[in-house]
Amino acid sequence: MLASSATWTQWLLLFALFFAGLMLLHAPLLRLPYFWDEAGYYVPAARDLFLSGTLIPVSTPSNAHPPLVMAWLAGAWRLFGYSPLVSRTAMVAISAFSLLGLFRLARVAANLPVAWATAALVAVYPVYFTQSCLAQVDLPAAGLTFWALAAYVEDRRWMVTLWCSLAALTKETAILAALALFAWEVMAGVVRPHVEGTRWTDIVPPGDRRTRGRHLLLTVLPLAAWYGYHYWKTGFVLGNPEFFRYNVVATLSPLRMPLALGMRLWQVFGYFGLYLLTLAGLLAMFRLAQVTGGVERPRIAFWIQGAFLFVLVAYLIFMSAVGGAVLARYMLPVVPLVMLAWVSTLWRRVRYWKLTVGAVATAFVVALFSNPPYGFSLEDNLAYRDYIVMHAEAGRFLAMSYPDARVLTAWPASDELTRPWLGYVGRGFRVSRTEDFSAAQVELAAAARSRFDVAVVFSTKYQPAHAMLEDWGAWTRMKEKFFGYHRDLLPDEIAKRLGGVITYRTQVHGQWVAVIAMER
Repeated sequence: MLASSATWTQWLLLFALFFAGLMLLHAPLLRLPYFWDEAGYYVPAARDLFLSGTLIPVSTPSNAHPPLVMAWLAGAWRLFGYSPLVSRTAMVAISAFSLLGLFRLARVAANLPVAWATAALVAVYPVYFTQSCLAQVDLPAAGLTFWALAAYVEDRRWMVTLWCSLAALTKETAILAALALFAWEVMAGVVRPHVEGTRWTDIVPPGDRRTRGRHLLLTVLPLAAWYGYHYWKTGFVLGNPEFFRYNVVATLSPLRMPLALGMRLWQVFGYFGLYLLTLAGLLAMFRLAQVTGGVERPRIAFWIQGAFLFVLVAYLIFMSAVGGAVLARYMLPVVPLVMLAWVSTLWRRVRYWKLTVGAVATAFVVALFSNPPYGFSLEDNLAYRDYIVMHAEAGRFLAMSYPDARVLTAWPASDELTRPWLGYVGRGFRVSRTEDFSAAQVELAAAARSRFDVAVVFSTKYQPAHAMLEDWGAWTRMKEKFFGYHRDLLPDEIAKRLGGVITYRTQVHGQWVAVIAMER
């Protein structure tokens, strides 16, 4: 009992350390208004739960995402009050718990030095860093997956079931980890009789694990119960019809899938400086293992690497087949596993491995503040802060200069201007919505210019000044066809086509916002 108590105390102290460190690093971001999908779905859904106790959102069309994170936010608001500060602090707590789960996984799969290095590297990886305080579901699902994998390595079957079930109730795609582990166990059961007693024994899980598959399949039941409840309440299983069409029906193209797979592989092995870690790990594979105390440093057991590989492949295949937006945050459950494998390889084979890890961490920090020479989602580094600050300032200008105006804009600014509780305006505006600010959409808006008094226009996608593959017409056409790519007109051109004058404009690091007043 005393030993168990001491162990729990150590884990609690480690959680407190991670939480304090993340809070310190995120302190300038904790009071920012809500951003993009936060404002569009997760915060409205959590607010509906907070105000009325309904698990199915009413202020926004339901996407059928399981309600665990929304319930976490609603509970935090109930205790501490509704505000972005409370929301982001609650998400930082989840991030610290997720980092603790990764630390535990690395500790049991490898060793303590690898665990510390992996946790530090993941904490400053731009996608993980930004998601740590955003009210979204992908990082919490990743964290619960780390805890499930740690329990799997430790052969704690019911804990694997619990963590995988919670992960699936955080985001439905997290069920992929449980199904991948089940497939791994089935394959191991087939291979085991042929390798026992040979030098390949350690490629399959040790001991008698033949009954583990049943426990893994049980994780499907809570998710199935949630979908049954959602169907009973809404008549839809997988979200509203538009959500299903955008994320499933429209993505099942035999040409789109390999293109999406290429993008997913880049997100796992190259995105935002990951290519440096991948390159270092591949070069390290050509070196002999370091010897400590007359013994070679051990690798992560082959059967654990096999489990990681099955989870990785499941995510790569599934996330290349579905998902209208190929967002990097969707791969958060597996990118840290790849980072763990590379860090373990460097520890095993490179004498000055800490310097290599430090160099990669430095590259991650630089990537947080500087945009790459290719298009990316603004939520993947601190570009999202620039977006929020610019839109908040534009909202204040609009409230002071045109308090009763009818406004034309695109999502998510349409939500920012109609929902004061998102933090951008004190009073809602009457808004007409356009899809984006491409030439075709601006022409449609110009034909109905009598319906609005001002237009709030902004860069809906990040466009580098000199983008890679910018002149490759075939790639541009494929992006337009399969990934919703478009090029926004610049503010001067929009004002000219709408017949208005720019009264406010700001630009930061390739993003811009402008307010255009119509001339009658």
